[in-house]
Amino acid sequence: MVHTKFSLKPSETPVKILNKILTVLLFALIFISCDNRDKQTNLKSKDQTESEKNSEIEQANVKTVQLEIKGMTCEIGCAKLIQSKLYKTDGVSFAEVHFADSSGVVSYDAHRLSEKDLIEVIEQAGGGDLYRVSSIEPMTDQGSNEESDES
Repeated sequence: MVHTKFSLKPSETPVKILNKILTVLLFALIFISCDNRDKQTNLKSKDQTESEKNSEIEQANVKTVQLEIKGMTCEIGCAKLIQSKLYKTDGVSFAEVHFADSSGVVSYDAHRLSEKDLIEVIEQAGGGDLYRVSSIEPMTDQGSNEESDES
């Protein structure tokens, strides 16, 4: 068995050596974390730019409709079930269903869904035989109506 013996300089105690090692490790950690932070910042800015572009495109295609829904018997089991099914539908950006007046409001991407698709989602929510959409009306932008009334 070969034994090697460390020989320390008289001025270097194990504590001083440990301090030097920790200092080097600390600088390495700081250097690596700063490099990663720069990369993450660049990725976030690219993602935000792409997200803003997608958001602008999606806003241009959004339609909002008001629905009259027959067959609901309760707020939690019926209205919230339909609302949940609508929210889970790809292309729906907003859904609100009211049991009290048997109505709903849905905003959706018209390039991905049609009014028929929305009706199908609602009518299939309870297994296909509980709910029925009796009317569907496009909602107009309130601001544009006020401007046209003032003219």
